[in-house]
Amino acid sequence: MMLRTKALSVHFLTATGAVFSLLALDAAVERNWSVMFLWLVVALVVDGIDGPLARRYDVKRNAPVYDGVLMDLIIDYLTYVFIPAYALFKSDLLPGWPGWLVVVAITYFSVVYFSDTRMKTKDNSFSGFPGCWNMVALVVFAVAPTPPVILVLVLICTVAMFLPLKFIHPVRTERWRALSLPIALAWVVFAAIAAWTNFHSPAWVHFGLILSSLYLLFVGIVQQVVPLRSR
Repeated sequence: MMLRTKALSVHFLTATGAVFSLLALDAAVERNWSVMFLWLVVALVVDGIDGPLARRYDVKRNAPVYDGVLMDLIIDYLTYVFIPAYALFKSDLLPGWPGWLVVVAITYFSVVYFSDTRMKTKDNSFSGFPGCWNMVALVVFAVAPTPPVILVLVLICTVAMFLPLKFIHPVRTERWRALSLPIALAWVVFAAIAAWTNFHSPAWVHFGLILSSLYLLFVGIVQQVVPLRSR
């Protein structure tokens, strides 16, 4: 009975992401971008915690009445895709037709990617860019590159969703996890500081945010190039 209760609690923890997404959207409508990203960071932390808990308490066996995978995908689309796309569209970072192009590309092609049954690889990584637009958007808000750079970055990531490139899951991809997980946690800290200071944080925060983002973006591709040594 206790195990079933714990498994149900994991589902309820996952469901809090819907509340955080609503709070983030409310802040986005008010153009309070720093608060919006803080809620998205909270949702990202919950998303990183509920997976290991779900596997630990075997929710598929002990609480099968709720589909945790479906619940997670619904919330991920809100927090990873829809709200960040809205922020890029409504901010002054990408005015005019590029803003329309970006919001359509992100929302449309992410739906296609999220429904792709081949999105996970055998080592629990992702095949193609996993639609982490919340992370992309936060870095864009922090660094504030020129509109052409933002447009090119979004289009490259959109195309990368459908290329045979591997992107790690910092928690589930076992290879180099001892390095990847601390770097992912560092990214969360840098992101939280950047959002908390309304993106007027010290240079070292932006520097750390960029470096950790580059690692998380390219380490899976490096793993494809560097063969796994047989034990």
